[in-house]
Amino acid sequence: MAGAGLFERALRHDRAVVLTILAVVTALAWIYIIAGAGMDMAAMPEMGMVAMPAVWTPLHATLVLVMWAAMMVAMMLPSAAPVILLFSTVKRKNGFAPHSATVLFALGYIVVWLSFSLVATIAQWGFERAALLSPAMASTSTGLAGLLLVAAGCYQLTPQKDACLRACRSPLEFLSSQWRRGPLSMGLRHGLYCFGCCWALMLTLFVGGIMNLLWIAGLALFVLAEKIAPGGRWLGRIAGVSLVAWGSAILLSS
Repeated sequence: MAGAGLFERALRHDRAVVLTILAVVTALAWIYIIAGAGMDMAAMPEMGMVAMPAVWTPLHATLVLVMWAAMMVAMMLPSAAPVILLFSTVKRKNGFAPHSATVLFALGYIVVWLSFSLVATIAQWGFERAALLSPAMASTSTGLAGLLLVAAGCYQLTPQKDACLRACRSPLEFLSSQWRRGPLSMGLRHGLYCFGCCWALMLTLFVGGIMNLLWIAGLALFVLAEKIAPGGRWLGRIAGVSLVAWGSAILLSS
């Protein structure tokens, strides 16, 4: 009985450590986003300042990449918390020290979204060169905005989206099917499922504004609800229909 009590305390301690680390990393990412979004570029004209197109130097490109990376960590890491916690618990129950393996698992997950951040940075550069983004980094083209919304909405209704969401909503099923892989590989695998679930939604940041805190927070809450709420699957479908309707209305009005 004493051994069982020690084991239970070790599990609680591991969960507390993992939750604390996830909370700190997420909080730091949000602080970085808020600090970067504190100066609303769209307000410049009201302050008598002329908004000039950004010059894409290597430093500027790096800062944009870091901004995207911080956004992805802030938005996506909380939704991965259930599978990360379960992975740590299973490692402990199998007699392994879970901390290093859990770090590798989380790192693999984050690498996927860092890769997406690089692609998003390149897309932002292309949109800015084509004069399709406002100083607040939202689409100035109704055609682009409408197409992004319709594309995101249509993807919400596809079997690929459904399969990836099912993997994200079932941490135990995912771990049991992937356990023979190493922790980094498992983290990458889960990150790919998560990417397959959410990549189209992330593109709508170009519609609402990359530095729009309400849009960022709204997307983060939606992703979390879609993955952990009892009716998350239907929530995703309702959002898909709504996005298609919204995007179509924009396209028809342009």
